[in-house]
Amino acid sequence: MTTEIALRKAEIEDRNIIWEILQQAIERRRKDGSTQWQNGYPNLGTVESDIAKGFGYVLTVDGNIAVYAALILNDEPAYSTIDGAWLSNGEFVVVHRVAVDEKFAGQGLVKQLFDHIEDFARSHDIQSIKVDTNFDNLAMLKILENKGYSYCGEVYLSGGIRKAFEKIVI
Repeated sequence: MTTEIALRKAEIEDRNIIWEILQQAIERRRKDGSTQWQNGYPNLGTVESDIAKGFGYVLTVDGNIAVYAALILNDEPAYSTIDGAWLSNGEFVVVHRVAVDEKFAGQGLVKQLFDHIEDFARSHDIQSIKVDTNFDNLAMLKILENKGYSYCGEVYLSGGIRKAFEKIVI
């Protein structure tokens, strides 16, 4: 029996499941001793805004939501000022708010999410993917390294300094 994994736009009906997944991730970050996502962001309003703007995406496993991410095209004001340098100045996809449902943790689904995002970018002739994460988010830092993302410098976002990465996909 094969497992069907797919990336699709989030729908408003998905908001409560997505919010539950984000709450799990917020708690995991807290238990890990991180300051990331510990100031009331993201919240249910963030999820609703992502969905309304068409930024919210879910990775599903056999139709069940397993991973949430916001994918934003060419728009992250914080990325215009970087202590360092981006690899490119062309069109890009920004990846924010990646969170995995605890039921699916440890199954490599975030790596698969990034594969799907790369396919999405290529299919839309988008040059690169840009992402940032907290300096202490070791799981995400490892994923970005394994997926071939280049460290570009630091950006100031959500009240803190974040490590910024980019990968050219076309």
